[in-house]
Amino acid sequence: MSTTAAPPPVEQQQKPADRDERVGEHARLASILRRPEVGAAVAALLIFLYFSFSTTAFALPAGASTWIFTSSSFAIMAVVVAMLMIGGEFDLSAGAMTGTTGLITGIMMSHWHVNVWVSVLTSLVVALCIGFINGLLVMKTGLPSFIVTLGTFFVLRGVNLAGVKKVINQVSVVDFQSAKGYAAGNKLFGSYITIDLKWLPWVDVPATGTLRIYAATWWALAVIILATWILQRTKPGNWIFAVGGAQTSARQVGVPVFRTKVGLFMTTAFGAWMVGMLTLFKTTTAQSTTGVGQEFIYIICAVVGGCLLTGGYGSAVGAALGALIYGMVGQGIVYAGWDSDWLFSILGVMLLGAVLVNNFVKSRAERVR
Repeated sequence: MSTTAAPPPVEQQQKPADRDERVGEHARLASILRRPEVGAAVAALLIFLYFSFSTTAFALPAGASTWIFTSSSFAIMAVVVAMLMIGGEFDLSAGAMTGTTGLITGIMMSHWHVNVWVSVLTSLVVALCIGFINGLLVMKTGLPSFIVTLGTFFVLRGVNLAGVKKVINQVSVVDFQSAKGYAAGNKLFGSYITIDLKWLPWVDVPATGTLRIYAATWWALAVIILATWILQRTKPGNWIFAVGGAQTSARQVGVPVFRTKVGLFMTTAFGAWMVGMLTLFKTTTAQSTTGVGQEFIYIICAVVGGCLLTGGYGSAVGAALGALIYGMVGQGIVYAGWDSDWLFSILGVMLLGAVLVNNFVKSRAERVR
């Protein structure tokens, strides 16, 4: 005769499975900490609050117009440089390239009286060719991109100085506003809109209540959105992270390493061209020294925004926030009455601090994951 065991008491029955700890508080915290832009966002907020309370001019619409424009220009380059760094490479010619594109366009318009759009497109083609050559040399020779692009930097700097002087007998370009099509080009690259904010309670003088949003800001927003979409939602974005994190493994699984890295160098060149045009049409002048030294600022902005120097990690939004921090600090110390030369020391501290914080946050995220 078979018997059936009685069911266990209700209190001894198996309780519903606890919630998976992987979706608990620790998982959410780890997910937040793993975001490259988190540290930059917090730093940007603190810097904004500090300068807003320490100097009135910083938070006024007229004052904000300046650092918003500066941040926008650097954000474009910081984002494309960040993409290149995520891919495991550097471009030290990016700063000089912004000056080169501006000089080409300016000379063609002012001295050769070429149509604005022909001049602009010519400088774009030149920039893309330089980016392609950088990428080709890095991939074909196996030399570090640091060395290859450093060589390109010196070549461009020499061309910008000696070459320009040879062509036009001076090292700067001005008076190209009479070129055919200038108004349309200026509308695309050098225009701005005004927003009346005189009603804000902290605006005491009406003249300081107008906010200017330059074309550079709209271009920067477009670049940030497009770069974020590429990195997070597309196959080429996955390739960029793959070649930066483990190039050999990426090649073994079929990632087009050569095409991806050359494309990244050309993207950086495209960003340099864009900043060159924005600077040219806003200032209505081009100097042979334009952009020299700024390549390191682009890298600093990307690192402050969460990019690792070893590649394979970073975000476009983080790089843009790094540029915002640079723009706010650069203008904030002027409004605060500090010696502007301290900016370089602050940049050094920001770079070292960002590297330390990025390493800490990444290790912390791994522990609480």
